[in-house]
Amino acid sequence: MTETAFEGADVEHPDFSMDLSGSDTVDSLLAAYLVAIERSNEIIKRCDNLNHPCARAAGKAGAVRPMRWVLVHMIEETARHAGHADILREQADGSIGR
Repeated sequence: MTETAFEGADVEHPDFSMDLSGSDTVDSLLAAYLVAIERSNEIIKRCDNLNHPCARAAGKAGAVRPMRWVLVHMIEETARHAGHADILREQADGSIGR
């Protein structure tokens, strides 16, 4: 979200499906997630004012939000989808844990 909404980067919108390809592994999924975190952290570091508006509208409301909103939204989405990440991990490595 920081890359597309805050900086306005013209990048392909990610596929938010829960489907894995045959080549996906726990390691490849984790590596992709870590790359996304690193990219977001670099964008956040360059923002010296959390009230600075995004370059484009984001979210269902289609509103231009400030970086502060983007950060809170990212925290909410990470917490909300932690269980989904575990489902993906179970699909990738076949183990089911509690």
